[in-house]
Amino acid sequence: MAVGEIALPLDGVMVKKAAHALLAYNKIRQKAPEKSLLHEDLNVFLMVTVWKITPREQVVKIPLPHGILPATSEVCLFTKDEPGLTAEQTENMYRKLLSQHGITNITEVISYKTLKKEYKSFESKRRLLNRFSLFLSDDRIRRLLPSHIGKHFYKSNKAPLSVNLKAKNLAKEINRNIQGTVLPVTNKGCCYTARVGHTGMTAEEIAGNVVAAVTGLAAKAPKISQSIKILHLKTDKSIALPIFNWSYPGSEDIEEKTAP
Repeated sequence: MAVGEIALPLDGVMVKKAAHALLAYNKIRQKAPEKSLLHEDLNVFLMVTVWKITPREQVVKIPLPHGILPATSEVCLFTKDEPGLTAEQTENMYRKLLSQHGITNITEVISYKTLKKEYKSFESKRRLLNRFSLFLSDDRIRRLLPSHIGKHFYKSNKAPLSVNLKAKNLAKEINRNIQGTVLPVTNKGCCYTARVGHTGMTAEEIAGNVVAAVTGLAAKAPKISQSIKILHLKTDKSIALPIFNWSYPGSEDIEEKTAP
């Protein structure tokens, strides 16, 4: 562990019990008459509540040992426009690039030109948001996207993740983002949420991802990790189950802006 990191005394047994409880509750929920036709996997989230609000916003990327997208999930990639090519030609070019690198988990490629032209209305943006489980973006246009996709992508924790489409090992670059998770950190509140699994996974896999997420947070954002007050685990449809609480407010060098 690097200097400055503090290992939280996270109880792996308690994490696994919470994961088992969420999966058991989901099975009971699916047996209800009105849910008999709805057997979709639900997302599992790690909720992080901190003692002190960070002074700046950031997005913490965290690698996980187990993939968090259900098998039926669809992934969309936004690309930059290529000079001299139409939107369709650009999209075909990037589909060919993905194929050459053996990447098969990208469902659709949408060029920046297509995004601006075909997804102007609120309704079209909402359909786009609901259609895909994950969005990736060419890092060369990432800063241009907020004004075109709208705030609902960010409120739904589906903000596009930046990828380097010029990476030598493109498959590794893509899979690193699909396999891992992100923790969006705001300076306007003290509770952050990261997706760490789904109800189609085993309790052991979910627990492994939770431990990896907490460890990754300590490595990539030590000041936030040191300020953790409570950790909860929940699904889209369940209550939040506490898996960790800490009365120690963190190191003294965390910014002195206290959460309400």
